[in-house]
Amino acid sequence: MQLILTGGTIDKHYNELNGELGFGETHMDQMLAQSRTTVDFSISKVMLKDSLEMTDEDREEIASVCLKSSESQVIITHGTDTMVETAQVLAAKLKEAGQAKSVVLFGAMLPYELANSDGLFNFGSAVAAAQLVDAGVYLAMNGKIFPFDDVRKNKAQGLFETLS
Repeated sequence: MQLILTGGTIDKHYNELNGELGFGETHMDQMLAQSRTTVDFSISKVMLKDSLEMTDEDREEIASVCLKSSESQVIITHGTDTMVETAQVLAAKLKEAGQAKSVVLFGAMLPYELANSDGLFNFGSAVAAAQLVDAGVYLAMNGKIFPFDDVRKNKAQGLFETLS
């Protein structure tokens, strides 16, 4: 399974000196160890970036890594604010290339290193989903798997929901 790291809140670190969140190194090694998964991952660290700062070029780069992967199952860490936009780009690029892959984006509302983070749960959901869903692009958040074209982030409630 291909695991593409792009950042987002899940990978942010809390700086206790100034109270700010920022990026250092990914938390994925700890997440893999804690989850005790036996899935064989090929890991690509593309960027560690807040999704609100992602550009069209960043989305193209993520899609390029996904398309070049020989794996048919791909999971991608991503910030929650623009996860849907990246999923739309991925779906279009996969269709254009005629590739049938199961791609699942996931993230967290709280950084993995903070208590009560949903990051590890969403990671586990994404790993399971990528092995079970039909080819296509999905989001794994809040214990649900959403098709990329029927989901939005409800910022007022801090969760993802279907459009329909």
